[in-house]
Amino acid sequence: MTGRIVVAGASMGGLRAAEQLRAAGWTGAVTVVGDEPHMPYNRPPLSKEVLAGKAPFESLAFTPKAAAADVEWRLGTKVVSARLRERAVVLEDGTSLSYDGLVVATGMRPRRLRCPGPVTGRHTVRTLADAQGLRDELTRPGVRVVVVGAGFIGCEVAATAVGLGAAEVTVVDPLALPMVGPLGELLARALLKRHEERGVRFRLGVGVAGFEGLSRVTGVVLSDGTVLPADVVVESVGSVANVEWLDGNGLDLSDGVLTDVWLRAGGRPDVVAVGDVARFPNARYDGVPRRVEHWSIPTDTARHAAKTLVAHLGGGDVELAPFAPLPTFWSDQHDFRLQSFGAPGLGLDDVRVLDGGPDGDVLVGYHVDGRLVGVVALGGQAAAMGAAKYRAQLLKQPALTV
Repeated sequence: MTGRIVVAGASMGGLRAAEQLRAAGWTGAVTVVGDEPHMPYNRPPLSKEVLAGKAPFESLAFTPKAAAADVEWRLGTKVVSARLRERAVVLEDGTSLSYDGLVVATGMRPRRLRCPGPVTGRHTVRTLADAQGLRDELTRPGVRVVVVGAGFIGCEVAATAVGLGAAEVTVVDPLALPMVGPLGELLARALLKRHEERGVRFRLGVGVAGFEGLSRVTGVVLSDGTVLPADVVVESVGSVANVEWLDGNGLDLSDGVLTDVWLRAGGRPDVVAVGDVARFPNARYDGVPRRVEHWSIPTDTARHAAKTLVAHLGGGDVELAPFAPLPTFWSDQHDFRLQSFGAPGLGLDDVRVLDGGPDGDVLVGYHVDGRLVGVVALGGQAAAMGAAKYRAQLLKQPALTV
């Protein structure tokens, strides 16, 4: 095969796409473009091991597979626009790259709070530079930390900050419980209790109205008028898809890049999307297109999308089964782990304890019409292993009809 495939995005999704293109038989050129100066690296440790000073960057970097050794990497510059009809993308440095196939792997960026007040002292955690900068702040003696957002990253950062010896760590969230969206009330209450027992404070059911301070943050003003003293603020309030560069091409970019069951964007056979920027229907469940921000998704989507794209460029038909991954996530917080298989978010109306209890190691099942669609374990290694035992059962579940 001849020609060139451009992979826009050089994080894990971009790397896996390049590797899977070779595995699918593509022998033409592959060019990967990314805005960070680093080769792809593992992001989950940023809010935990890296922030805690337990993992150097060298331990995070992925080693590309040998088959992808000839891939061209253009790092430190990003794709800023695309002309899909002309099959070309434009880079930040003004370079125009033509392509035969395009892989969209530009991922997400942290959402920022739009509140009055100073900016200095406010952090997000998405890149290596983010984590390094935040660590420098968290290791100051007597530091008071306010984490805005009680989701995955917020809870992980709060746990890490306590472990580093911060004087005060307070998590603020407008919802009534931490991580209640993906976990439901039963596990969210158990999670709250565990964090509080380890020294994390919570202000739940309130939002942020602004920030106090002149040159840098000294306090967080809540929507109820309360002011929380703060030397460091971590904003963990969700993500925004990096899709602006695709504007004007007729794609549905309302929440990431909408694809079909073969991960083709807008029905175009020469453009596929991978990773957490892809909003795809999962044939394992109800067929509703959703983005999935779990660690397993870049690899799963890259494998499927590469086969789709190479089949088209090779002049053949796509003969793949519709995409049907089993989402997987884990989150290490303090001395315990959350481990999940499946789609618990679909079964929040029917949550059942499968083993243990909320005060100790617990395994919870999530159901739709009586069918198990997801499991989440909270606790130690034994609980995580208990969740893994359900993986085969979840893989065998027929598609839902809701």
